[in-house]
Amino acid sequence: MTKALLGCIADDFTGATDLANMLVRSGMRAVQTIGIPASNTEIEADALIVALKSRTIPAADAVAQSLAALEWLRAQGCQQFLFKYCSTFDSTDEGNIGPVADALLDALGDDFTIACPAFPENGRTIYRGNLFVGDVLLNESGMQNHPLTPMSDPNLVRVLQRQTKSKVGLIAYDVIAKGAQAVREKIIALKSEGVRLAIADAISDADLYVLGEACAQLKLITGGSGIALGLPHNFHAANLLAEATHASELPSIEGRSVVLAGSASKATNEQVAYWRENKPGFRIDPLALSRGESVVEQALAFAAERPDEPVLIYATSTPDEVKAVQKELGVDKAGHLVEQALASIAAKLRDAGVRKFVVAGGETSGAVVQALGVKSLRIGAQIDPGVPATQSIGDEPIGLALKSGNFGTKDFFVKALKALDGAA
Repeated sequence: MTKALLGCIADDFTGATDLANMLVRSGMRAVQTIGIPASNTEIEADALIVALKSRTIPAADAVAQSLAALEWLRAQGCQQFLFKYCSTFDSTDEGNIGPVADALLDALGDDFTIACPAFPENGRTIYRGNLFVGDVLLNESGMQNHPLTPMSDPNLVRVLQRQTKSKVGLIAYDVIAKGAQAVREKIIALKSEGVRLAIADAISDADLYVLGEACAQLKLITGGSGIALGLPHNFHAANLLAEATHASELPSIEGRSVVLAGSASKATNEQVAYWRENKPGFRIDPLALSRGESVVEQALAFAAERPDEPVLIYATSTPDEVKAVQKELGVDKAGHLVEQALASIAAKLRDAGVRKFVVAGGETSGAVVQALGVKSLRIGAQIDPGVPATQSIGDEPIGLALKSGNFGTKDFFVKALKALDGAA
């Protein structure tokens, strides 16, 4: 059996598929596991991605889960490791990016890594340590209103330093523009200054390739999915990775389709609005859920009345609506009610013959795949930047498109359904 080369730990499920998509596009056969497999599980792939649901849990729990994932990946023979988080650096002053990065470095016996969430293809760029979303700073992008991880500071050096006892530095753009050797020299200089974690600028894919080459010898790399762009080349150059020309091919799946949306992001709000211009949708009301109303049953009836067309079931709301619900129910309860409702709906729809699911939102995706009993995923072709078609591994495969809330064009739901219908 071919041993995996790259072992990845993702802090949410959509982020894991985003990363796997990037690796498949570069010719690596990628398999994503949902949670940490049993210790005796062996999977044949070039890259393994363990998808955790650790982005917003207590930092100590995120560290424990990440270390357990690392132990399994090391047992699979992986030679390099990647800790993947969101391209908008979603976190709080307590973590979880800094604490997990520190713990992984300790476990690997290493003393330096980079942090680069840049994803230029989706408008996430870093300059002088400041994260931009499109043409605006992170704290002006809508992320300042995130219900769980509001990002009010665009300077990632400051953000990361508040989360870690390690010294945080910066590999600025003017260094990266000089090439991989200049970056390697900067790393040496930073280490001599006691820096253990360094934010790395990147404003284009070319910068990510430079960083990938420069970090070939690091045991651990941290960042968004974009940082994975340059890593397959290192394995090719070392004659460890053969070209996988059919890495993204998936067999077709028969059955009905559904779209489930739990994210309150700007992009998902636009996608829901676009769908509802011409197609019906059923809205999940968290206040009705809290009153014990039969919302799940109503949603299932809505879907059953339309057996010949995909339907949208959504809890997506505007930031003001989300705040109003959170004020009445509390942040944790509001999110939990919606996630569990959509997860229950997904499981019952699966039992009713639905075999293809488009899911919007990282937390929602995590709840849905767990409810469906999915243990691992094959990664297919890209639908939109950061979002591939995927398929569960098992006797009765399920087609899934798991989308981070902020990703995708306004017609993403339509494109995703076509991609799942046409997988081949």
